[in-house]
Formats: sequence, C-alpha cells, structure tokens
Amino acid sequence: MLTVMTGPCVLEDMDTVLKIAEKLIPLSADKRVDFYFKASFDTANRTGLSSFRGPGHDEGLKLFEKIKKAFGYTVVIDIHA
Repeated sequence: MLTVMTGPCVLEDMDTVLKIAEKLIPLSADKRVDFYFKASFDTANRTGLSSFRGPGHDEGLKLFEKIKKAFGYTVVIDIHA
C-alpha cells in the first residue's frame, strides 16, 4: 500500500484549507492509498522574518479539527522551531 501525506505547506484561511481538502477527496477514497492530510500551523523555516508562518497553535488545531470532522481525514502536523 502506498502512504500519501499531502496538504498545504502551511494552514492559511479556512476557505483555502477546505478547498484543498475537497480536492483531495478522490485520493483519500482510493483504497490502494493510506491517506493523511498534512500541514503546519506554525512554519518557522521561512526565508523572511516577516513571512506568514501560519495561524498558530490554537487556531491551527481548530482548523485541523474542522478538516477531520468534515472529511474524516487522519491529520498529521509538523512543528518547526
């Protein structure tokens, strides 16, 4: 079985995250794929100090919860420090 972890690099606004999650439905439904929705809520490895890092811990967890409830995805996060 192929394992796929995919999603946006960093969580942005809810509309964008939901659009991405919706586009992944066919891949997540493929029984040959072990599917995980992956994104960061705080990406500290940006090239510019003023670059958008993500919504932060609390808002990020809320976004992941909505994705899990809406699509049934197993979610994976990475933490950059």
